[in-house]
Amino acid sequence: MRKKGGKEKLNRLANTHVLQLAIILFLLIIIAVVVIVARKVILNDGRAANSETSEISNNDNFEQSQNTTNSTNETGTENETNTTDTVTVSNNLSLLDDWQIRLVNRENPLPDDFTVELENLDASRKFDKRAIEPLKQMIFDMRDQGIKNIWAQSTYRSIEYQKGLYEKSINKYLKQGKSQEEAQKLTDEYINRPGTSEHHLGLAVDFNNVDEGFENTKAYKWLLENASDYGFILRYPKEKEDITGIEYEPWHWRYVGLEHAKKMKEQNLCLEEYVLGSRLV
Repeated sequence: MRKKGGKEKLNRLANTHVLQLAIILFLLIIIAVVVIVARKVILNDGRAANSETSEISNNDNFEQSQNTTNSTNETGTENETNTTDTVTVSNNLSLLDDWQIRLVNRENPLPDDFTVELENLDASRKFDKRAIEPLKQMIFDMRDQGIKNIWAQSTYRSIEYQKGLYEKSINKYLKQGKSQEEAQKLTDEYINRPGTSEHHLGLAVDFNNVDEGFENTKAYKWLLENASDYGFILRYPKEKEDITGIEYEPWHWRYVGLEHAKKMKEQNLCLEEYVLGSRLV
């Protein structure tokens, strides 16, 4: 009987140990789960905090950017919108290599070896081969829309021909009793010196009788409205004389390409402003 009782006691002890181990194991599992959940919560909170910080930082940067933009816009408004736009254009140095907007004036004479491939507009007048089609189309469309009294008076000029025009003008003023200095100054207002005329490029066209009366014609009004659609601009506008150095010439139009012509018209820029921008003196 004692042996049997001893076995029962051993069995109870064994069962007790198993139960204790099971409880310990269960507690360990619960603790592990709690730790895992806690870590996830902490990580998520950290990510949320970082996200909020990033969002706040982005918002701050956006507001700061907006403030800078507004400040710039306000400054541009206080000064002149055209000046701001011109500075932007002038930063594009590739403009200086664009044949369409090559700047030729007293400060920028053509090199001695300059050449251009020309094509006949009519029996006696020539134009840059790359730009002659827009000129032909523009004149054709003007006539097609009822403006019959329009023709190209002067287009490409050689340096020798320009020299003859320049000297002829000076002699005219000398005969009127002007001094050499006065005659040259008066000539410079309308005629570029040889080597500094846009006509050497084959991209300039003078219409009709080459006088200010052209501004009173239907052709002139049509050109003001539509010439940019063909890549042409009024080269020497009335309000830009101090910049171009040339008196107002309603008859003188210059091919600059469609894209450039549109921009210059929209921003009310002459070629000097468009090409030189903030470097314009």
